[in-house]
Amino acid sequence: MNVAILRYNAGNIRSVVHALKRLGFKPEVTNDPAALRAADKVIFPGVGEASSAMAYLRDRGLDTLIQSLTQPVLGICLGQQLLCQYSEENDTECLGVFPGRVRLFPPEDKVPHIGWNSIGNLQGPLFDGLTDGVHMYFVHGFYAEKGHLTTAVTEYIRPFSAAMSYGNFHAVQFHPEKSGDAGAVILNNFLKL
Repeated sequence: MNVAILRYNAGNIRSVVHALKRLGFKPEVTNDPAALRAADKVIFPGVGEASSAMAYLRDRGLDTLIQSLTQPVLGICLGQQLLCQYSEENDTECLGVFPGRVRLFPPEDKVPHIGWNSIGNLQGPLFDGLTDGVHMYFVHGFYAEKGHLTTAVTEYIRPFSAAMSYGNFHAVQFHPEKSGDAGAVILNNFLKL
C-alpha cells in the first residue's frame, strides 16, 4: 500500500512516520501533486499556525489538490482544523471540506489544551475496536466546533469535535501517533479503509 504524508510548513511529520513504520508501512513524505494523487491513503498532519500553513498550501496549489482527493484522507491536529471552513487563528479561510469554524479556547490562561483526555460518542470505522472513554493525547489551543460531521467528542472547557468525517475525509484533533496502543488502532483502522 502506498501511504503519502503531506509535507508542508507544519511540524509533527516525523512522529507520524515512526508510528506508521511501527505498523509495518513505509510512508512517502511529499508535497508532489502527482505522488499525492497516486497514493492509496493520504495523511495530512500538522502542528503549527493556520494562516501560514494555508498560505503555503495556496502558493503551491495544494489547497485545491487536497479538496480534489478521492482516496481516504486523514487530517491530524492542525490538519483537521485546516479541513474546516474557517479558523479564528489569524482570521484564516481554510479548505472548507468540513463546514464550521475553528475557535480559540476561552479563557486564554487555559490555552493550550495539553495532555491526555477521553473521547466519547465514537462513530465510524476509525474507532472500530475502541469504546467511549478511551484516552488520546492532545496539544492544541484552537478547536473545531461540534456539528453534524462530528464523529467523536472531547470536553476541555467546552465540548468540541475530537474527530470529524465526511465522505473520504476523516480528521482527528488529537495525535494518534502519540496516543499509544489506542492511537495505533485508529491509524490501522484508517489504513484499512
